[in-house]
Amino acid sequence: MNVLDAPAIKPDGTLRDELPPWRRWASLTVLSLALLTVVMDLTVLNVALPSISAELHPSATGQLWMVDAYSLILAGSLITMSGLADRWGRRRMLMIGFALFGLASLLVLWADSTAAVIALRALLGLGGAMIMPTTLSMLRVIFTDNRERTLALGVWAAVSAAGAAVGPIIGGLLLEHFSWHAAFLVNVPPMVIALIAAAVLLPESRVAVTGRWDALSSLLSIAGVAALVWSIKEFGKHFVTDGLANAPAWIVLIASIGLLTAFVLRCLHRPDPLLDVRLFTRRQLTAGILAALFSMVAMGGGLLLLAQWLQLVEGFSPLAAGYRLLPFAAGAIVTSLFARWLTDMLGARVVMTLALLLPAAGFALLYLAPTPLGFGWVAAAMGLQGAGAGALAIGSAMIMSGSPQDKAGNAAALEETAYDLGNVFGVAVLGTISAVIFAGRLHSPIPGADNSLAEALEIAEQRHLPELAEAARSTFTESLVQVGLVGAILLTVAALVVFALTPRGLDLDIQH
Repeated sequence: MNVLDAPAIKPDGTLRDELPPWRRWASLTVLSLALLTVVMDLTVLNVALPSISAELHPSATGQLWMVDAYSLILAGSLITMSGLADRWGRRRMLMIGFALFGLASLLVLWADSTAAVIALRALLGLGGAMIMPTTLSMLRVIFTDNRERTLALGVWAAVSAAGAAVGPIIGGLLLEHFSWHAAFLVNVPPMVIALIAAAVLLPESRVAVTGRWDALSSLLSIAGVAALVWSIKEFGKHFVTDGLANAPAWIVLIASIGLLTAFVLRCLHRPDPLLDVRLFTRRQLTAGILAALFSMVAMGGGLLLLAQWLQLVEGFSPLAAGYRLLPFAAGAIVTSLFARWLTDMLGARVVMTLALLLPAAGFALLYLAPTPLGFGWVAAAMGLQGAGAGALAIGSAMIMSGSPQDKAGNAAALEETAYDLGNVFGVAVLGTISAVIFAGRLHSPIPGADNSLAEALEIAEQRHLPELAEAARSTFTESLVQVGLVGAILLTVAALVVFALTPRGLDLDIQH
């Protein structure tokens, strides 16, 4: 039982009685704290990986799985966990997720092998899949007033965007004073707080369903999405050396298409589908999901390349580089908090288009910046990219208002899956383009020097070749500039598509 009396639940999962204002906003604080912790965990391992490698000596494959286990399990489990939350209870699912995430983080004290770290990362991904979509569907339940809900979604969007930028800072701070275990242990206190607060504050919410749990659809979605994510990552990792001649990636990609096709067909022919794929016929929902996908392409690829530029070209430490990523978080916070005001003034259609044109302008700044590229231009570009991510609060509002109340879990799962896939696409596509340009322009006769900036700098240090290091840094900056042009074009096209899909005169205060 909830410590506070929970209002009765309607069959569609909504509350019969509205929560008092203090409890609504306190609930948002709890959900935001948990979301911030989960999002930070997406990036904090990148900072900790060198320390983990120095102690555990994992193979190259082991290092990749340490990074990939989290995102593969997270992306693959989102639809299933959201469906279970709708049936078992969203508050219950959140509390299980909080407990699992905190426990997996605590178990790192006994992790003394590569396999153990990979297993813990997989558990963290499962816990994250329980938490992320459920926080979004809970906001739909708690905030019944559409204007309040848009503001709450703005806070949610700001926390989600800022978490990715804050993760490296937290990781850098911890690693300067503690061992790599601290990058995991930092998750424990917020999860304990969230678990206790959820028991006290959050109401239970579930959807009354009559059909049995569709285990086969669940397996198809988990395997299909995880296989899709893995194949994209695999193409990106080996594109410079193998191009598209990557047999394992092709086999898994084809398998993922088959699995996801079977999943969609099964959902279309069941009266009680795990995921109502017909939601995509709602134009505003589809527009919001596409905006989330392409915004994360910009965020995932942009943050990866800019973090490398700050550390390997400009020579900043991980912590100092993390601080210099803060313009991204600042831009996201400003636009997310003013998103509703902008929508009232300009309309949802224009704001959603701006959510993609702003990061497009950020990429364009990188391309148009004078040579040599300076941090002032980079900071402005990051601010614009963050501003676009923050404006996606309206995208979340469009998705939530564009789906029936009893499909809130489905809509949340689709949005979170779009965020995850967008991040994977961004890292793979923009990262690959940068790597191809780097390899094509470095023109070094030394084998391996054109594989990556990090390898070129290592070879230059070992062989005492400062001219190679300088050429590699200059070439990487050139590749970053060219990626700016690609990103600007990609996001401009995406903005035009979202503009065309978003209904003219869309009113977010009306449930569609």
